[in-house]
Amino acid sequence: MTETPDDSALDAVLNAYQLRARITDNPQLCGRWREPEDAGPRAYFHLVDQGMCWVESACLDTPVRLDAGDLMLLPRGTAHVLTSEPEPGPDDACFSTLLCGEFGFDGGGRANPLLDALPDCLVVRAVDAGDAYRSIGTLLRSESHRHDFGRQAVMDKLADALFTMAVRHHLRTDPRRRGLLAGLADPRLRQALDAMHQDPGRSWSVAQLAQIACLSRTAFAQRFSETIGQSPFQYLTVWRMTLALDLLRNPRLSVASVAERLGYQTEAAFRRSFKRIHGSGPGRYRLGGALAA
Repeated sequence: MTETPDDSALDAVLNAYQLRARITDNPQLCGRWREPEDAGPRAYFHLVDQGMCWVESACLDTPVRLDAGDLMLLPRGTAHVLTSEPEPGPDDACFSTLLCGEFGFDGGGRANPLLDALPDCLVVRAVDAGDAYRSIGTLLRSESHRHDFGRQAVMDKLADALFTMAVRHHLRTDPRRRGLLAGLADPRLRQALDAMHQDPGRSWSVAQLAQIACLSRTAFAQRFSETIGQSPFQYLTVWRMTLALDLLRNPRLSVASVAERLGYQTEAAFRRSFKRIHGSGPGRYRLGGALAA
């Protein structure tokens, strides 16, 4: 099947930010129950395996009900409560099982336009999400009932795929898109984003990007900033610094060669940009293998 432009642009972003999902709990619940989750540094997700549950959170106007196969993402690790019923009732709640986990990104350090573009709460209904989503969700739920070698690794990989499908579903169906996802959904801006993604080391000008987007220079700069929340050059810098994280993992590449690949005329200029985006210099990142918190 031929890949559409929005697929290629989203693929580039997801590959650069290197999602890592992990199933952390598989609770089995019956009767009346209430499970509070404190705010955390990583994002939360919950997939209903059997039965149903309600979710309460300050980021929700009203409690949200999830049924079997439904997924909720809380990208900013917002505090929330999982419960059998939002208000006490006379009847016992049904038996429910959940798959709960966390996700984060290896790439991007402090700056992650993909994570920033997601809403505080994202719900994907199994009935609306398509056959591919339902198939992955069914596989994940089935694997949770197995007690075989590699069960955790398989579940984590399937959770990776489920997150990607959730983002794709949000990108294609939710009119409230913002930030980078709103840019990817805009046919004109997507062309410019795709060009920057494919050739980050090029010395791009606003005029060149505007021409690719088939807009005037002024209209392009205004549309880009209003939609994505950054100027084209600010976005390009963050994108380059995200790619730099992966390149710096290669011990055969010097900092100077990474700088050159990403379009910097001098190593000093690259180091300044890296520290501004990530909070520490490339040398410290290389020594520690990760960015300082």
